[in-house]
Amino acid sequence: MEYLDLIERPTLLLDRRKVLANIERMAVRAEAAGVRLRPHFKTHQSAEIGAWFRDYGVAAITVSSVDMALGFAAAGWDDITIAFPVNLRQMAAINGLAERVRLGLLVESAETVRRLDEQLTAEVSVWLKIDAGYGRTGIHWENEVALLETAAAVSEVNHLKLAGILTHSGQTYGAGSAEGVRRVFGESVARMKRAQAVLREQGFEAAVSMGDTPGCSLADSFEGLDEIRPGNFVFYDLMQQQIGACRLDDIGVALACPVVALHSERGRIVIYGGAVHFSKELLPGPDGGLNFGRVVALNENGWTPLGEEVRVASLSQEHGIIQADGDLLASVKVGDVLGVLPIHSCLTADLLRRYLTLEGGRIECINK
Repeated sequence: MEYLDLIERPTLLLDRRKVLANIERMAVRAEAAGVRLRPHFKTHQSAEIGAWFRDYGVAAITVSSVDMALGFAAAGWDDITIAFPVNLRQMAAINGLAERVRLGLLVESAETVRRLDEQLTAEVSVWLKIDAGYGRTGIHWENEVALLETAAAVSEVNHLKLAGILTHSGQTYGAGSAEGVRRVFGESVARMKRAQAVLREQGFEAAVSMGDTPGCSLADSFEGLDEIRPGNFVFYDLMQQQIGACRLDDIGVALACPVVALHSERGRIVIYGGAVHFSKELLPGPDGGLNFGRVVALNENGWTPLGEEVRVASLSQEHGIIQADGDLLASVKVGDVLGVLPIHSCLTADLLRRYLTLEGGRIECINK
């Protein structure tokens, strides 16, 4: 296990074989359904990992910020949608991007469109952000007045071209089961198709773009969609596994953490790995306690999950406390390294910002 010799502090391990399998699986689903795969790169945030997608026919991507768009444009991507309501205070950077790449922006009001009209110097594509049930932001799918008013405003601006309507069905994360995810995703698709029909009746042609990894991983059909934008699927995580969007063996990253203390009388192992590495995302443990990550044993082939009850039970800024069984306590000593599967890999990757492959290679995230 030569890669273990390189670990001095909390380190995000990446199993390239699993990551490539996850990419291939989603690319095959999209191709079979005849929809464009525009993956969200906010999960891995890496130019090197992003390049792996090209081998599966991916030519267009999604990001979550102007800064991220700049980073991936520098890495050679030239068709980028920023799936976040446009930040008018970054117009200088947005104009620079629009001159270099096919840029997509999100708007959800005629007011934002008018402000863009005042400041844009290059053509961009516009997606109308729709709230199809998540409730975070966007034009509510039943608000026909706002929908048509915003589309009309776009049509009156020289530098804007209406690409379509876009939503993130984040409510799938609370669906509770694979069948629940399929039901919620299907409901969101139906709502988006209704919004599309409203626009079409008034002469506005609009493609439909849907995101969220649970729905894109489990949906029986993508009928009515033009593109899908999952992101977390590249790594997956415990949250996705609990929902049923992936298997435990599909999770492609694990946080390697040095053991710094043992408290056998309390059934605890203290690791160097806290909230600044994992985030504070959690799930309920099998015994009703808190679960900040599932512990795995590291080996030359990656990692092997320990019992479901062996988990990170609490976090502070730098400390992690593992609730351990007797077998693990007897086999571990201070200075060893344990792995932890993250609850939410997007946040863990954003906090660590670099990866160590099982072959010992290092992969950096883009600057942002």
